[in-house]
Amino acid sequence: MNQDAKIYVAGHNGLVGSAIVRVLQAHGYDNLLLRTSKELDLRRQTDVEAFFAQERPDYVFLAAAKVGGIGANNTYRAEFLYDNLMLEANVIHAAHQSGVTKLLFLGSSCIYPKLCPQPMREEYLLTGFLEPTNEPYAIAKIAGLKLCENYCRQYGVNFISAMPTNLYGINDNFDLANSHVLPALMRKFHEAKLNQIPAVEVWGTGTALREFLYVDDLADALLFLMQHYDEQEFVNVGTSEEVSIRELALMIKAVVGYEGELQFDPSKPDGTPRKLLDTSKLNGIGWTAKTPLKTGLERTYKWFQHNYSTIRGRGSEKLSC
Repeated sequence: MNQDAKIYVAGHNGLVGSAIVRVLQAHGYDNLLLRTSKELDLRRQTDVEAFFAQERPDYVFLAAAKVGGIGANNTYRAEFLYDNLMLEANVIHAAHQSGVTKLLFLGSSCIYPKLCPQPMREEYLLTGFLEPTNEPYAIAKIAGLKLCENYCRQYGVNFISAMPTNLYGINDNFDLANSHVLPALMRKFHEAKLNQIPAVEVWGTGTALREFLYVDDLADALLFLMQHYDEQEFVNVGTSEEVSIRELALMIKAVVGYEGELQFDPSKPDGTPRKLLDTSKLNGIGWTAKTPLKTGLERTYKWFQHNYSTIRGRGSEKLSC
């Protein structure tokens, strides 16, 4: 991308979008188009088409999405399906209509089959049943990946997709009702430490295995893909390392400095038993993750402490725009 290219980051206030903005600006890209969800509701087709017709971005990072953890996915099933279908379809189609040079869409590793062979290779998508608790979100994200793939096939556009693993970092959502496991645990331990609570509840058995990628590493990978990758097939983005939820909880507990006990609740869902990405495709074209989990947790907690009074996630789940 040329330094003066006009770049639209959809979802710039969210975890991923804000990291993309940081990485772009660090590399000298300052001609950025940014709109909040109040300024531009991506679920409204006419508004999206008018925005693209007027602004004519050269490149698009489609990081806007309705996201959440197991509880939110299982509670707001219709919203997770409808909102994500609408916003991705509107942006991808408008990008095609307005002649965008290149678009990058974000999937999620949770859309692979529930009992997918491990580590998960790109070709394993759609080879088995989805995890029931997040099926609506997964269906929407799969539709986005296939939209990009088939717009490439039919129209010859350069719309690529990346499949990131579980993300965490600066500007995450720390709402205990709707957030993902890592920020939820960080907030629980922090508040338990402040209030001298003797034990913290952790959903599930603690045996489920997860892979975690620091969000600024993801943003660096997305810029790399925008500059170096032009294939129709999506690409996994992760660390190729995994940790159990129990091990993760103990790591966060140590970073926060909480000295109480952990209480696992097996009546709550574990989700997919294991979810490790095969990143050999991305590694083979020249990119690998740089931030160790402990380092990323320390950076995240430092930011969390500094921004505790104003962190996102004190209200209901909303679009990450």
